[in-house]
Amino acid sequence: MAKEKFKIGDVVKLVSGGPKMTVSDDTGKFTKVQVFCQWFAGAKLESGYFPEESLELVQDDLKE
Repeated sequence: MAKEKFKIGDVVKLVSGGPKMTVSDDTGKFTKVQVFCQWFAGAKLESGYFPEESLELVQDDLKE
């Protein structure tokens, strides 16, 4: 199986822009091409699945 591009806890955003999102997973599994993310829109917690190719790491949040 191919290694996932992102791991749980990574901070990402859509390549086209948008809010910072945290890679999360309520089932403990990634689908083949979808990444589950969560983010806050004001005080409301939002979530959704995104194609891996549509996401990029947020550079200022990279951990060593």
